[in-house]
Parts: sequence; structure tokens; C-alpha cells
Amino acid sequence: MLNIPMKTLSSWLIAWALSLLTLAATAAPIQIAVIPKSVGNEYWAAVQAGAMRAKADLATEGIAVDILWKGTEREDQIDQQKQIVADFVAQKVDAIVLAPMHARYLVPAVEAAVAAKVPVILIDSSLNSAVATSTVATDNYRAGMFAARRLAEVIGGKGKVLMLRFQPGHASTAPRESGFLDTIKKHPEIEVVSSDQFAGPTVESAQKAGQALLDRFGGDLKGVFTPNLISTTGMLQALRAAGLAGKVSFVGFDSTTEQIEALRKGEMQGMMVQQPFMMGYTGVRSAVAALQGKPVDKEVATDAKLVTKDNLDTPEIQRLLK
Repeated sequence: MLNIPMKTLSSWLIAWALSLLTLAATAAPIQIAVIPKSVGNEYWAAVQAGAMRAKADLATEGIAVDILWKGTEREDQIDQQKQIVADFVAQKVDAIVLAPMHARYLVPAVEAAVAAKVPVILIDSSLNSAVATSTVATDNYRAGMFAARRLAEVIGGKGKVLMLRFQPGHASTAPRESGFLDTIKKHPEIEVVSSDQFAGPTVESAQKAGQALLDRFGGDLKGVFTPNLISTTGMLQALRAAGLAGKVSFVGFDSTTEQIEALRKGEMQGMMVQQPFMMGYTGVRSAVAALQGKPVDKEVATDAKLVTKDNLDTPEIQRLLK
């Protein structure tokens, strides 16, 4: 039997304990790349705020996380987003939280990440693939249905309406557009005069597309629907420029300070407001849980709420908007 003096053994134990503490203190933070569809507007800023709140909450639980935030300037730069995913995989980040621009074109990039043992959490939009660990997103088709019901209500169930789409194949807006059209067409006295035009990737392109539609149909138009922040902002500006704001009923998606004021002034009759903060928050927390080997829900639905002038100042809606 090995005879170790008690004083020596105590010294070894103290040194061993100190080494463990040093190792814990110097352990590298978990690196999570968060990739939005673009940067520079209030919606994606809310996603970033949610991710940073998750980082702060995890820190209080003793889990150090670094958030690596990177996105493109516009939501049509699909190749650039694919490259961002590939670059983060090459950097050997621990996990990726991704808002994919396109349901099909981002599949190879995500599959490559998963093959490299980098778990991917999708937020805001889904993919035509089940390879991601989890998807945290609005039920977009259902949200489009509610928008259609609101527009039908405010125009009295009859009249000419149009929908300005966002971009072909866009992962989140395409199902909203389908939900809207399938629902609005159930009203026999409502005529959809245009549903095949696209806003494009910027507010400027959306305003231009909106102006062209209003020039063509504005005379007897009763209602308009737009499926995301960019298309809604552009259409609002087009309606104002044409002198039709407040005269043509308008239901859009997402919320900014400008759109909230438009709702108060009667220039908009409804906004479908999502929960981007919770998408960012839940996406990061789900990524950490997956890395820890904990169970993660394959699908997490974040509800979209219809905001109107009547419910705008209720505590529930104010919490959502803030």
C-alpha cells in the first residue's frame, strides 16, 4: 500500500481542486452563429435582441455563450447567405441559428452544416428538409388566413382587393400569401384583381411596385394585403403618395413605429405581428440544449397576433410590441 504523507496528499488535493477551477474559468464559451435574412430593420434587430437576452440568461446559469451575428444587406442575397453558413461551419462554430431566405435553395448549406456535426436551429422560416434540429417559426399559413379574414371584415365582404407578394419562393412569406389567397377567395363578392406582383428586396422596390399597382387599380380598389415588413412599409408609402392612405383598407405584416402610427391614424386596419424577439431567444436556447444532449422540440410555433386600432393599447399587445 502506498504510504503518502497527509501533508503531501492535502497539497495534491488542493492543487487538483485549483486546476479544476482554473479549467472551468478558462473554458471557451459556446459559439453560436445567428444568421438573419438581412440586417438593418426593426424586425431582425428584435431577433438579435432576443438572442442576446438568451446569452445573458444562460450566463446566470453558468453557461458562457458567444453570439456571432452576421447577415446580408438584403433578403434576396441567397448565395451570400449560403456562403455565410459555409464560412461559420469552416470556423467550427458549435451551432447555427438560421433564418433561411429560401425553403429550397438553403437546404444544401444546412445539410452540409449538419454533416459537419454543427446542429442547426431554424427560426422565422422552415426548409424543404427535416435535417435541422428544430424550427422556431410563426404558423405562416395560418397568419395569412387571419389577415384575409380581417381584410374581408373591414371591407364588408365585397369589393376589389390586391396582394403584393414579397419574393418568389421566400420561405416565410410564400405560405402567408397562400393562406391569404385561399381564405379571401372563399368570399364570392371579393375580387382579387392582382396577386402575381412582387415587392422585391427593399422598401424602395416595394414602394415602386405598390405605386404601379395603385396606378392600375387604385380607382375602385377596396383593400390591400402585404406579407412582411418590407412589402408593408413600401406599400404604406405608396398609398400615402397616391393619396389613398386611409381610403383603401390595408392589412400588413410586422410592426414598426411608423406602422403603429399608421394604425392609430386609420391608414392601416390591421397588422399581423410576430414574435421575433422570442424566435431569437428560443433559437439560441434550443441550440445550447441540443449541444448539451437535452431533448429539443422539432417544431416550436410562435404565435402571430392580429393588431388593430381597437386592441393596440391593451396590455397583451403592448407587451408584444415592446
